[in-house]
Amino acid sequence: MNRTCTDCTTLKRRLEAGFTLIELMITVAIVAILAAIALPAYTDYVIRGRLVEGTNALSGLRAQMEQYYQDNRSYLDVSSGSITSPCNSTKLLTLNGSLKYFTVTCAALAKTTYKLIATGTGTGMSAGAIYTVDQQNTMVTTGLPTPWGSVPSANQCWIMRRGEAC
Repeated sequence: MNRTCTDCTTLKRRLEAGFTLIELMITVAIVAILAAIALPAYTDYVIRGRLVEGTNALSGLRAQMEQYYQDNRSYLDVSSGSITSPCNSTKLLTLNGSLKYFTVTCAALAKTTYKLIATGTGTGMSAGAIYTVDQQNTMVTTGLPTPWGSVPSANQCWIMRRGEAC
């Protein structure tokens, strides 16, 4: 039996024709909306992941400084020359060589005080970030990554998320 179906022929032509312009435009609009939401969230996620490198380096170096002080009663190099502070330029060079997004420096180094600074390097997403810690464990954010804007006026912590305040 041979059956002819005009609806079947129309359906077959429709399947062979592909997508209409309206269907394609709707798909493009949905993808654009999803990208507009996902891209900023992903960028913030990547920035937060990079900031951890700087704060971890500061925390580790601070622990070394406190242990050094406990052993030598000074944050400065001891006079014998064989025992050097964690803030010694050679040790800092080694530390900075292992960091990808930050540079760590020691400022205001004295017998009983120090200030450690982690500065975001390059033009990447961590650029502009500046974190500090001192001998009293006072953690301060003095600069935020460029996409996040400026630092809130009063802060006594390390800001690790966009819009966060202490």
